[in-house]
Amino acid sequence: MQSDPPDRARLAALSTAALGVVFGDIGTSPLYALRECFDSPHAMSLTRDHVLGVLSLIFWALVLIVSIKYIALVMRADNKGEGGILALLSLAFPEKRRAERTGRLSRVMVGLGLFGAALLYGDGMITPAVSVLGAVEGLKVIAPTLENWVVPATAVIIAVLFMAQRAGTGAVGKVFGPVMVVWFTVLSVLGVSGILREPGVLAALNPWYAVKFLLEGRWQVFPILGSVFLVVTGGEALYADMGHFGRRPIRIAWFTLVLPSLFLNYLGQGALLLTDPESVHNPFYNLAPKWALIPLVALATAAAVIASQALISGAFSLTMQGIQLGYIPRLVIEHTSERQRGQIYLPQVNLALAVACLGLVFGFQSSSNLAGAYGIGVIMTMGIDTLLFFFAARRLWNWPWWLASLVCVPILLVELSFFAANALKIPKGGWFALVVGLALFTLMLTWKRGRELLWRRIRSSSIPAEKFIESIERRQPARVDGTAVYMAGSPDGTPIALLHNLKHNKVLHRRVVFLTIQVDEDPRVPDDQRVEVEKLSLGFWRVRARFGFFEEPDVPMVLEMCAKLGLEFREHETTFFLSRETVIPARKPGMALWRERLFGLMSRNAQSATAFFGLPANRVVELGMQVEI
Repeated sequence: MQSDPPDRARLAALSTAALGVVFGDIGTSPLYALRECFDSPHAMSLTRDHVLGVLSLIFWALVLIVSIKYIALVMRADNKGEGGILALLSLAFPEKRRAERTGRLSRVMVGLGLFGAALLYGDGMITPAVSVLGAVEGLKVIAPTLENWVVPATAVIIAVLFMAQRAGTGAVGKVFGPVMVVWFTVLSVLGVSGILREPGVLAALNPWYAVKFLLEGRWQVFPILGSVFLVVTGGEALYADMGHFGRRPIRIAWFTLVLPSLFLNYLGQGALLLTDPESVHNPFYNLAPKWALIPLVALATAAAVIASQALISGAFSLTMQGIQLGYIPRLVIEHTSERQRGQIYLPQVNLALAVACLGLVFGFQSSSNLAGAYGIGVIMTMGIDTLLFFFAARRLWNWPWWLASLVCVPILLVELSFFAANALKIPKGGWFALVVGLALFTLMLTWKRGRELLWRRIRSSSIPAEKFIESIERRQPARVDGTAVYMAGSPDGTPIALLHNLKHNKVLHRRVVFLTIQVDEDPRVPDDQRVEVEKLSLGFWRVRARFGFFEEPDVPMVLEMCAKLGLEFREHETTFFLSRETVIPARKPGMALWRERLFGLMSRNAQSATAFFGLPANRVVELGMQVEI
């Protein structure tokens, strides 16, 4: 019993921290979601039935998509505590099973999983733009003359946000949770103040109003579903960020504060629309008294920045996972905290996101226009999550197909309805998320396929390590003092760099180590399972090091761990040998010529293996070779 208070304190701290990271995106939806239902080209008239119908749709979308699907179901499918679409993909279709099951279904689902991951980058570009614009637009409510300052102010805030990424989020992150506690509390207070004007709005909790709205409106209400869906954007983040906080803190934060605050605020906005139809242009800010507008704009901007930060950090993490799993070329990864390994900064990704966000702000000019671009990528990712969960549930818990279908089909039908409604947005800006997703999906598949072809060509010219050692015993080449570490792609083959070095220099070091870095499908690997050392003959050693796809390979750390297993290294006596391949596109079976050229371009611009593996640059020898693919 004595451990209960500390446990409760830790749980409360984690739940508060989760508010600042997990719920930023979905928590800023009240800035624009309900407004889009009644103040847009496809808006419905402001009748009581229409307002109650939309509010009922909003409530039950939050319950079905977030509370039931993600909180109650999908978050149960964790990969050693980690979540996200790539983790769900590895649970539903592990690499080993993909090798065994080469059927069309497996390939299609893996492709869909990668496409869903690619779409998240589009979400990471649109979210900061639409959230910050929606917050800063409160200036127009304060004074209409400030309208011309909305876009410049938004651009400045976004530019500062991205420039601050290099410094890391550790210090700022400590205040994220408390700020979001204030934000959700303010949402509740504003909502209650609106409900008191028209308590009858509470009838929207009855699902009949949603059904009646859909049945009576028929095809006329169909476009409204695209706006209603804006209330659940960010729901996927609950699963993606599960590894940072765990299931329980996220569930506690959602059910005790986030869900009640969101719906109270939506109810309050709806009550305001019924009593004051003129407030339709910005019902969120019109809920507040005039004296509170300036601090509310400041608080909303802070909440929007926090939501943006979560998406940016998520893009960094997703990129590192993609690099580890072999779908993205090696990029520069900087650690912004000595204590928190997960706090990383990727300059190239940051620059691309910043340019895209600023382009969206200047191109679309308002959150209403951007709302047309927002949603299509998110709903496609959510639908892919549902499909992957179907297969993950069958594999992890042995659910029969009928039970998995009973759970997933109704959710998928709802998501298909949202997808069809959001598809209407494609000509109005939704194309942006699709273009970004398709472009990144093409790059990811090209890199994965190109590496496979490159590895196949290299492996064809390699020989098994045992046969190589036998040939060394026969030929007995000259040996020199020191240790040579050769990076080996295969744990059983002979590194190409070693064959080239011996061919041209006719010499070997007295101690030769074949070092293979393997990336597991688990997010993290325990230290006691990370390194395996095997002593071969004639001074040869084989070392296998395992890392999870949430971890960054660290060769110096691996060498330190080898010392405990009987293989010690002295830095000044150790030289690292790497092979650097120059890709030559050729008309060979495998990939289209344009994809081979694209792969060659990505390969030339990828970060060097020396920097990626943390090798000391002054002790690395790179041996170049040309490979036709």
